[in-house]
Formats: sequence, C-alpha cells, structure tokens
Amino acid sequence: MKVKVLIADKFPEQYIQQLRDVDLDVIYSPKLGENDLPEAAKNVDILVVRSTVVNADTINSSQNMNLIIRAGSGVNNINIAAANQKGIYVANCPGMNAVAVAELTMGLMISLDRRIPDNVIDFKNGKWNKGEYSKAEGLLGKTLGIIGVGNIGKEVAKRALAFGMNVYGKDISRIEGVAIKDFSEMNQLLPLCDIITIHLPATPQTKGLFNKEMFSYVKPNALLINTARADLIDQDAMLEAIQTKNIRVALDVIKNEPEQKSGEISSPLQSNQNIYVTHHIGASTEQAQNAVAEETIRIIKDYIESGIIAHWVNRAKISDSRYQLVIKHYDKPGVLASIMSVIREKDINIEEIENIIFDGGIVACCTMKLKKPVSTEMIKQMHDNPDVMSISHVAI
Repeated sequence: MKVKVLIADKFPEQYIQQLRDVDLDVIYSPKLGENDLPEAAKNVDILVVRSTVVNADTINSSQNMNLIIRAGSGVNNINIAAANQKGIYVANCPGMNAVAVAELTMGLMISLDRRIPDNVIDFKNGKWNKGEYSKAEGLLGKTLGIIGVGNIGKEVAKRALAFGMNVYGKDISRIEGVAIKDFSEMNQLLPLCDIITIHLPATPQTKGLFNKEMFSYVKPNALLINTARADLIDQDAMLEAIQTKNIRVALDVIKNEPEQKSGEISSPLQSNQNIYVTHHIGASTEQAQNAVAEETIRIIKDYIESGIIAHWVNRAKISDSRYQLVIKHYDKPGVLASIMSVIREKDINIEEIENIIFDGGIVACCTMKLKKPVSTEMIKQMHDNPDVMSISHVAI
C-alpha cells in the first residue's frame, strides 16, 4: 500500500507534485480546520500542517499515523503529549522562515516609528497631516532589545546592526556572537531599550513572560514588537502599559486569532491607536514558504527511505538509563536476539539501542542504554555466543 500523506494547510503545488512523483498518496486539503482533522486524518500515515491545530482527538482517532510535521518553526499547535502517548513522531522546520519573520519585524519597527499605517489611512480618507507625521525619531542609534536570540533573533540582529542600532539580547541559553550582549536578568535589559522585539517559543516557562512586572521595567514611549506567539504577552498588562507609559505596540500574533484564513474579526485591540496588528503573516513570503516546503519534503523522504526523523522534537531529552552496554559482534542473524534474551530474563529495560555496521558488513557494534546494570554472570552468558567479539559495560 502507498504511504498516505495529508497536507492540511496551504502548500506550494510544485512540492506536492514532488511527493506524488515518489509514489506517495497525497491528499491536499488546505481549508481543513481543527475540528475537521480527526476524521480527515484517521487513515493517513503522515500529517503536514502549518497553523492548523492538531488536537488530542485527531491524534487518538488516527489509526496509521506515524509522523506529524509542522511546516514551520515551533510546534505549539500540536498536542505533543497525545503524540507521545501514541508513539507518533513530531517534527518541524526550524530556521526556514527566519529571514521572512525578521523582515516583517523590521517593517513593523519602521512602521511604529514613522506611523506608516496612520499616514496611509489618513490619505485614503482625504486627510493631509504632514505636521503630525513629521515627528518620528528614527532608528539610528536607538537601543534594541531582542528577547530570544535564536534563528529569527539572529536575523533581526543583522538587520538592526545595519540600521546603526545598538543591539542587546536576552535568551534562554548562552548567546553566541560578539555583537550581541547577554543579560542575565530582564530588569537590567528592558530599562535600556528604546525598542523591544520578542522571538521566543511558547512554553510553560515563557507563557505570559511580559506581565505587569516586566512592563514595569519598560521605559515610557518605548516600542514593542511581537512576531512570535500571542501567549508571550499578558494582554491586560500590555494595555495598561500603553495607557500609563504611552508605549506603542506592533503585533503579528493576537489572542483568539481566527482559525480561518479570511473572514470577520472583533478584538479589543482594534480601537487602540497605539497598536498595529498584521494578520499573522510573519512567515508568509514565497521565499519562506518554498524553503519550508523543501525542508518538509526532505523530512518525509528521509523518514520513508531510512526511518530517520530530521528535527524530531518529541524525542526524550533525558531517559532513565544509568548504564551502557556495548556489544561488538559478527553481523549474523540471532546474535542480538541472544543478548536481549539474557537481558529480558533479568527484567532489565533497554531504554535506547543503536546497532552500527562496519564497512564490509562483517562486524557490527550495538550500544544499549539500560535502566539497571548487568551482572558479571550475565556478561559471561552473553560471551557464550561465539559470534560475540567483545563486551563493555559502564555506568553513565
């Protein structure tokens, strides 16, 4: 039977054809919503989404699903816990849309400073107001704080430095690069910044990061940009800071964003003159979408041809293994089965296993991560197999 792939979001046609050219059964349904997926994905092997939510019902209803790919960075729209329970791989395409998001970030930065949207609206309404709109400060020499210096943050930094800005960064981990300075505490960084831009993933640690306390560190009249995730900002705290400190905000992501690609919207942000909102278009350039599509195709082909999952995000970072057993053996049927039989009899769980074949196909080396140690007697039993060449056992 053919491997069945469901693409549930917009995807370039030429890349869909590439999947069909390698004899995959591709279902392209870009208008599917969260509640449509449980039925639509029931019998597919691979699911590809961009912003469409993959909930627990979709995952639990699936009968054949082995791989979910987020055609973009982050996986906050996929229920990882449910995927873990069913042993479904989850992968994404990090960094492929970094330049597109960085470009939008710079566009929003300039728009806030020069009030470009207000200029355009007034002109369309027959109003000329050069005096009001000639009050921009400019970006040269301004201090920019980049919160999250990953793939996107680094691209923003390059562009901001080209604009002659002073660039500072704060990240979850140590920041590499001489032009970006690391601050250990947000209360040191935020008071310095004329402009703040957020590029963090949505995690339990970052949700609501910009709360009332964080906004208390932000200087009056600062500019704030969020092209990452809406959950990173406490909306009520933001609105209060706008009122009390006259900060101005540009958002590409908002709370309760419509799932559909077009339609009506109602938001308390619409009436606030200090807020600009774009329509979650950060990664939506043709260049970015093609790069993401190419990476998605590579992930699928690698998985089908070798079983290797590129950018596998739900692989356990830390296992319960405490011991390592390395077996060098002749590559013959039944050798590993005899080793595992000894381990099974002592009720020892193998957490991870990797068997690598030496060039020529005669000898192999198998590495096992175990929860419990193997005894000297067990090693002796393993050595009874004449095709076992050597055994190494260490605590890790």
